[in-house]
Amino acid sequence: MSNRWKGGFIQAFFDPLTEGPFTGGELYTWGANSLGTQGQDDVVVRSSPTQVGSLVTWSILPKRAINNYSAIKTDGTFWVWGQGLGGRLGIETTANVSSPTQLGSLTNWAYASVYGSTSFGIKTDGTLWGWGTGSFGALGDNSVLSNSSPIQIGSDTNWLAVETGGTACLALKTDGTLWAWGRNNVGQAGQNNTIAYSSPVQIGSDTDWYKIGPTSSMAAIKTDGTLWTWGEGSSGQSGRSIAVDTSSPTQVGALTNWADVNASGTSCYAVKTDGTLWSWGTNNYGQLGTNNLINTSSPVQVGIDNNWSFVSSSFSPIALKTNGTIWAWGYNANGELGIDTTVNMSSPVQIGTNNNWYKVCGGNANAAITE
Repeated sequence: MSNRWKGGFIQAFFDPLTEGPFTGGELYTWGANSLGTQGQDDVVVRSSPTQVGSLVTWSILPKRAINNYSAIKTDGTFWVWGQGLGGRLGIETTANVSSPTQLGSLTNWAYASVYGSTSFGIKTDGTLWGWGTGSFGALGDNSVLSNSSPIQIGSDTNWLAVETGGTACLALKTDGTLWAWGRNNVGQAGQNNTIAYSSPVQIGSDTDWYKIGPTSSMAAIKTDGTLWTWGEGSSGQSGRSIAVDTSSPTQVGALTNWADVNASGTSCYAVKTDGTLWSWGTNNYGQLGTNNLINTSSPVQVGIDNNWSFVSSSFSPIALKTNGTIWAWGYNANGELGIDTTVNMSSPVQIGTNNNWYKVCGGNANAAITE
């Protein structure tokens, strides 16, 4: 498996380090399933990867998810399943759905982000769309209303990436600017205040932002490889050796080799350009992967391997290596780790023996797409 560039929505249709477009793969899920979160048309808990249907046209997964899930196919169609509370599936229902169901009929979706009560998608034309619960202005449509079908956020056509923490959201434009909206009780909007925003507001004036990874503690990487965090820091999730909230982006250390970042709850994860994996924050289930249950307020390396390419954060993180293998650790009460056991693990363990994994998505149910 090649060491693919995985940033931005261009990846769905063209991989610049390979011969051409990704032609799609099989979708597998495992873990919790009481809300139909595995997409297997039942509520059976599975502790190892199980294919969803027989299609081989799956292409894009969110960076992380919980309770409701989504995926995009190579034909640009958007599919959803899991919890429907508050209209978060976008298919004009609040009922749970236990198998992938198409969102509308459009074929120009390129980016998916779901987490808790809100969901977002970016189309190939660069427009941004949201659905679900509008509390705190989380949908970014200048209201606090909920919507059970996609609504466009503003009229801009240069959105590149969007990530939701449920009620606080962060997005990146193709011009390198960073934007936020929604709940801001601990400074998530990066505006040096705690005022909620119901439409996107720019964070500072910098135009060199590159990757984003939000939760109640926001994180982003610049094109110079520096890592910045803000928002909630009470559990050390800011990664800056402090346990305080911050309402504007503040650099984590002085290193310039950060490549990707992801966060979930009070635990954060990042991959460096040298392929090493790092974590910080809460570690009550071993979710930091450091072979202990010790919390840390600054980045610590996970093992010694240097072939990590992506990590999806949750209480049960799942990570992808450049050799096409996937690994998991942390909370495992419902078989979230995919290793046929329900025992928590405090360091990465390989899921199966396959080396053809292409995309992963962590949550209370995990999902992965093959190459």
